[in-house]
Amino acid sequence: MERIQSAIAKARAARGGLAATPKPAPQAAVKPPKDMWSTLTEIQFDDARLERGRIVAHQSGPQAAVFDVMRTNLMHQLREHNWTRVAITSPNSSCGKTTLTLNLALSLARQPDLKVVVLELDLRRPAMQRTLGIDRTCNFAGVLDGSEAPEAQLFRWRSNLALGLNSIPVASPAELLSSDRAAETVDALEDRLQPNVMLFDLPPMLVGDDTIAFLDQVDCALMVTEAETSTVSEIDRCGKDLAAHTQVLGVVLNKCRYMEPTESYGYGET
Repeated sequence: MERIQSAIAKARAARGGLAATPKPAPQAAVKPPKDMWSTLTEIQFDDARLERGRIVAHQSGPQAAVFDVMRTNLMHQLREHNWTRVAITSPNSSCGKTTLTLNLALSLARQPDLKVVVLELDLRRPAMQRTLGIDRTCNFAGVLDGSEAPEAQLFRWRSNLALGLNSIPVASPAELLSSDRAAETVDALEDRLQPNVMLFDLPPMLVGDDTIAFLDQVDCALMVTEAETSTVSEIDRCGKDLAAHTQVLGVVLNKCRYMEPTESYGYGET
């Protein structure tokens, strides 16, 4: 824990411009080409596969409307505070945070003037590749540790959504997420891709310290909870832990079976 706290302190100082010495320049493995968007491999999604994974926001319509409302609220907050990086986490597994992250990303990407980057950092149980039906090996964790070139492990949907995914779990994910190398890689990607929004799919907070290890690299966070499963005490505990490291935008209540027809899926400020 002391190692993670030390890494968090260094990351906070660096992002706030308070470091005593300049950060070392990123190594070659984390320096993408200048025109990086054009170098990314373009992928297509199968609509039937997306539907099975409850991914609905790739096209406009009634099912996507709730994510479009969330998109509008999110962009209002980001523009007001000049934020870019959004962490998405949950108290426990199976709350739906990955499904929400992908739907929100696709809703954002339907606005052609927005550039969106999604990085899968739930390295213990990566699920995005399976959910999206991408039939290729994905190793964004290798980009974070320097063993893979970013342009080889980022994929592009249309012209404005970049995805960094993983095929298999990673050993010691907290150590990787709290490393200087990972922080420098994210900084380099943001510099080259110039996204309007970066969404980070982080692990559940109560299963380990992975999320806390990375939180000082983001501007704000959303917490996804599961109706009838997430307890008030869990939500309160995780909310306090989030607030200790970043700005909390709000809490999403997912899988609620008893909502009124006029109620929609969204989040409110805390």
